[in-house]
Amino acid sequence: MIPRGLPYDEAIERFRWTIPERFNIGRAVCERHEPNTLAMIVENADGSVRHWTFGQLLAASSRLANALAARGIRKGDRVGVFLSQSAELTICHLAGYRMGAVVLPLFTLFGEEAVEYRMNNAEASAIITDASQLPKVLAVRERLPHLKTIIVIGAGKDGAEFLDWDRLLDTASDRFATVDTHAEDPALLIYTSGTTGQPKGALHAHRMMIGCIPAVEQMLSHWPRGNEIMWTPAEWAWIAGLYDALFPAWYYGTPVLAHRFAKFDPERAFAMLAKHKVGVTFIPPTALKMMRQVDEPRKRWDYALRAVFTGGEAMGEELLAWGRETFGAIISEGYGQTEMNLMVLNSPEWFEVRPGSCGRACPGRRVAIVDNEGNVLRSGQEGQIAGWRHDPIVMLEYWKNPEATARKYAGDWLLTGDLGRIDEDGYVFFKSRDDDVITSGGYRIGPGEIEECLMKHPAVAMVGVVGVPDKVRTEIVKAFVQLRPEMAPSDALKTDLAAYVKTRLAAHEYPREVEFVAELPLTTTGKIMRRELRRLDADKKAAAKA
Repeated sequence: MIPRGLPYDEAIERFRWTIPERFNIGRAVCERHEPNTLAMIVENADGSVRHWTFGQLLAASSRLANALAARGIRKGDRVGVFLSQSAELTICHLAGYRMGAVVLPLFTLFGEEAVEYRMNNAEASAIITDASQLPKVLAVRERLPHLKTIIVIGAGKDGAEFLDWDRLLDTASDRFATVDTHAEDPALLIYTSGTTGQPKGALHAHRMMIGCIPAVEQMLSHWPRGNEIMWTPAEWAWIAGLYDALFPAWYYGTPVLAHRFAKFDPERAFAMLAKHKVGVTFIPPTALKMMRQVDEPRKRWDYALRAVFTGGEAMGEELLAWGRETFGAIISEGYGQTEMNLMVLNSPEWFEVRPGSCGRACPGRRVAIVDNEGNVLRSGQEGQIAGWRHDPIVMLEYWKNPEATARKYAGDWLLTGDLGRIDEDGYVFFKSRDDDVITSGGYRIGPGEIEECLMKHPAVAMVGVVGVPDKVRTEIVKAFVQLRPEMAPSDALKTDLAAYVKTRLAAHEYPREVEFVAELPLTTTGKIMRRELRRLDADKKAAAKA
């Protein structure tokens, strides 16, 4: 824990990692807590609520671990968890970690091909899902040669190809001896979002849990304070949902609110904050942008947040300011990626937040700007944002992909693939993904700054910016704009949006093309799929020529 009251520079200077040789996530986040302590509040779709204690979760995870062990699952085997936010999802993680197995999170929004690819690539021996997702699994079952066991929640009875969760756990023992895992043993196999090429499996060790804690403490303003309830609408198949919210809360023995959103509802989100007296929350930027469209939330709901944390894409000062005003709470911003989570933070209570910067290195992190050979560049120089590869939060490797693993590192640095710079005070300024850079008229333009600018326009709800081919300039800037519900698309509005950027950023950065869309293509983690926007542009222009 970072001592309260220390200035940032002194805290970073004094910080030292202490990583035990033996460590198990399941023991750290559940087994060591008092059995009767409240761990989870689950609100079901019908509004009913169930409370779970750490003792109940421990017993249920013991039953599942015994059931999986009886079916041949051993230390190191991969177990797919194809569920949304629920107690059952957490029980699967706890059982997997306690067995020494490797948990493979799968988004419920995945289609058949996405599930098939990840299960096959991971060579997963088992998958746990519910009745709503079972058809996807059965559709690809014959193409999953390593899959031996399918467990289904809500089936009511065993099927020809699957076992019913309730019947299985009812017959298993509620005592299980947690495997004495090494801190370096693999625990989690979580796939990148796949915005470029096939997704790669980032394999994380048990020590990753320890690496998360100091950063989350600071992002939630020296959290925990008392027994604050944590909630996040982020799916628990995303590393941020799991390790920026759920498991850090349980590491400290504080309760978590769980609720399944069939589709994120911003009004429902405000109601949840009020109903369950949530104290701290992790809300992804996309969800914040949707919540921003709700009228007068503070007059309509009685919520009282102390700290809000966000991350996943650049926020921009306007959205951060709206968040501070709307929530009446400190709002912090984090930056990281699946392979190295929680790299950089903006913590207003700890140090000054500089406009345009995604923050400074989290406690315990070493962050630099490097070239492709891993040479550290001087302050102000542009290069790749990189993290120290020996940090406990860094992945072990890309699963079954030594070539990609080798490309991910340059010397002692993990390369994020993001371009940016660091100023003389250690503030990191993100520019863009390396493969999202727009080259126009000899200029290199990052889309993030343009998106941030357009988000300040009163007509804009969401926006994605890409470079599209141009005979004269190589590429031109194009903005795909999702308007607020009360706004109507028009050529005049396109002109206004272009001028809005031109007068606020630079003449060479304004969007020469603007296209209105009903919605933007997003990854399951809420990031804009710029590759898909480029494809949509190419298809539209090809059709126009035909």
